[in-house]
Amino acid sequence: MRFRRLMLPLLALPIALGGCGALGLGPPAGAPGSAAATPEPGGDWIVVAPGSATPSPAPSRLGSRAPVLPPVSFLPVRPGCAKSWIVNPPLIPIEVVPGARRLTVTWPRQQDSDYRITAVRQPLIAGAQPDYTWQNVAAGTGCTVTATITGLDPGVPYVVWLDAPNTGHELDGARHPYSGRSGVVYPR
Repeated sequence: MRFRRLMLPLLALPIALGGCGALGLGPPAGAPGSAAATPEPGGDWIVVAPGSATPSPAPSRLGSRAPVLPPVSFLPVRPGCAKSWIVNPPLIPIEVVPGARRLTVTWPRQQDSDYRITAVRQPLIAGAQPDYTWQNVAAGTGCTVTATITGLDPGVPYVVWLDAPNTGHELDGARHPYSGRSGVVYPR
């Protein structure tokens, strides 16, 4: 009895592994879908069907067109200004000269706007950051505008921020984002 229990599963094993083909009930050998038509172990399993090449696109009756790019306008260059500034809108280039407890900031005048500047302390502080105060600066009439920020701590790193709040507005009413900032500077 024990021998029968062991033999029955062993006899069913070839049928389980070979499927209906082991009993002669599957498709004939060599027919599509038969075991002989399946790839060899380790062979390619991707079946590639022959087809035709995709046709080339037909040229447009309107001809080729340049890609649509947003309009770009550059700030006007004042003919009497000798210094050449590299302008990267919307950033206004600025120069900062450190002095004793002060920073002297110079930038090219843009679109007759007035300006505001501030020096922002850079040391990391946990929690709420201290407020910074904007210093208003008139546009003037020359090629450049210069302002001095005083009362700074010597040896402390600062970054100077520049804002030109009256540079006009876009068609949607948004303000032109002309602004500038310096790298890290240290007053003496």
